[in-house]
Amino acid sequence: MRIIIYTGKGGVGKTSVAAATALRLAEQGNRTLILSTDAAHSLSDSFDLQLGSEPVQINERLWGLEVDSLQETEKHWGIVQKWLSGMISWAKLDDISTEEMLVIPGLEELFSLMEIRSHAMSGHYDAIIVDCAPTGETLRLLSYPDLLNWWLEKVFPVERRLLKIVRPVAKVVTGGLELPDDNVLNSLAAFVRELEKLQKIILDPEITSVRLVVNPEKMVIAEARRAFTYLNLSGFNTDAVIINRIFPAEAGTGYWTAWHGIHQMYEEEIRDSFSPLPILRIPMMETEVCGLTMLKRIGEAAFVHKDAAAVLYRGKVQEIRKENNKYALELVLPFVQKDQLQLNQRGDELTVKAGPYKRKVLLPKALLGRPIAGARFSDQKLIIQFGDKTTKGEDRS
Repeated sequence: MRIIIYTGKGGVGKTSVAAATALRLAEQGNRTLILSTDAAHSLSDSFDLQLGSEPVQINERLWGLEVDSLQETEKHWGIVQKWLSGMISWAKLDDISTEEMLVIPGLEELFSLMEIRSHAMSGHYDAIIVDCAPTGETLRLLSYPDLLNWWLEKVFPVERRLLKIVRPVAKVVTGGLELPDDNVLNSLAAFVRELEKLQKIILDPEITSVRLVVNPEKMVIAEARRAFTYLNLSGFNTDAVIINRIFPAEAGTGYWTAWHGIHQMYEEEIRDSFSPLPILRIPMMETEVCGLTMLKRIGEAAFVHKDAAAVLYRGKVQEIRKENNKYALELVLPFVQKDQLQLNQRGDELTVKAGPYKRKVLLPKALLGRPIAGARFSDQKLIIQFGDKTTKGEDRS
């Protein structure tokens, strides 16, 4: 089983790239499912074919579906929703739209992602391609099961026993407030267990890869860096970056001359930011990408020298950990000597120059305001130590 998740800033063309990948895998003989978990579904438009909440056959070995988040919410959260609705009615909050209060923000996206495991375990497919919500924020929610599982094992049994004692009294004292019963608690526990099973599949680098789709534009690159940092911190294996809609050389004349130069500049910045990940290129097409013919063309362009189904890169390019009560950032930088190293810290951005390598890293919140305290090389990794947090960020070189 192979799962490939595509994400990126809204509007970069990730749906088209995901669809093109799915079509290429199917044409190579893989039984492939492409599913969209993005609330703003555009997969049907990409294939120029109406898809629904159940798999629709697109060609001999390719199926597609657009996950119905409301349907998935009812399936996984219906019992809890019913209890929450009763709570809201008891509190006489009838002037508020109760529907919007019945689902914790982010859960609808998680319920959609849970469809991945369902289809992966079905045995019907060799590969699943996921057109994910922009920037991979939903994927970060999959790091929650560790915390939820701790609650389920340590706190949940105690709370359950207390509720059995308190429930009859609470209803009388509060004038009808229903505390959660066993059905609600069992539903919550089942949800956490299913989420944990999904997490194991999604975080297995031999099964699942995340691929970032970008355009050669400043704001898109900045958001991709941020997503890449947090995907690494959450344990996901990002195995490639795909630059979409690059102006080809023949288009760089007349009105588009400046744009061609801008794209070349930002393409170099993308390579600096995401090295050593493979960087795949898709040129700007002369017409809109819609339908199987155009999807086949961009699939051929992206994977001209690559196997689209392969794990294109294994391992964390960057990782943050605590070392002697200090934070340390690890970066993969092979074949570099310490005397070649230059570090520049400006706000939330760290620039690392070492020999032929140059990388810009967007620092996560844990490292903001912490000055660089030292650096060393170990096993082809650069380990940067950070000091105590200062009251005001500084530029450091």
